Amino acid sequence: MSLVELLNVQPTELKFPFELKRQSSCSLQLTNKTDQYVAFKVKTTSPRKYCVRPNTGVVMPGMTCIVTVIMQAQKEAPPSMQCKDKFLLQSVVVDVGATIKDITPELFNKTHGKIVEEVKLRVIYIPANPPSPVPEESEEGSSPRSSSVDNGNEHTFLLDAVLRSFREHKEKPSEAMSVISKLMEEKELVVQQNQKLHQELDLLRKESRNHGGGFSIMFVTLICLIGLFIGFIMKRT
Repeated sequence: MSLVELLNVQPTELKFPFELKRQSSCSLQLTNKTDQYVAFKVKTTSPRKYCVRPNTGVVMPGMTCIVTVIMQAQKEAPPSMQCKDKFLLQSVVVDVGATIKDITPELFNKTHGKIVEEVKLRVIYIPANPPSPVPEESEEGSSPRSSSVDNGNEHTFLLDAVLRSFREHKEKPSEAMSVISKLMEEKELVVQQNQKLHQELDLLRKESRNHGGGFSIMFVTLICLIGLFIGFIMKRT
């Protein structure tokens, strides 16, 4: 590369948002800071994969040219999202008033006395849809209610939360007080029923052990009643 920079190229890396089966693009800004006409040409190691518009052109003194590079839709991602594709931008001084029609492949040949500047550009893939930093709640995180005790505790917790929200307000309409009263009655009923069921269940377990570990008809009946009671509570909540 010569000491005089013919074209200032920004950026020096081609960053493509990568998403399978979708086109992606990025842009290059070529600025001519000299007082001469400068022709350029863009080459790539994968010409079938990319489309460059324009791939050749002439930048007048003090002017800027925008080059758009389009990556065709890809069917698979490279390993570790690392791309080995490369781009090469060549630039050379041309006669004043030159146009794109005056650009030929031989213009960029490095013959004696001709200065052809080259800028190498590498390709970087950026995930188009990065994963969310907040993990989604897994199905295992929410387990179904497994016992009457859990139902009673959860029901009590919800009732307490409702009561706290009502206490935070200075005004207490009659409808709100009616709801509080009803919820309090249901709360007390659930607690009493849970305590009673625990006592009867412990008693039946003792009787079962005394009779050799078998399950009596009364024990099975009580289990069915517990199931019906849990279903009733779940419908109410």
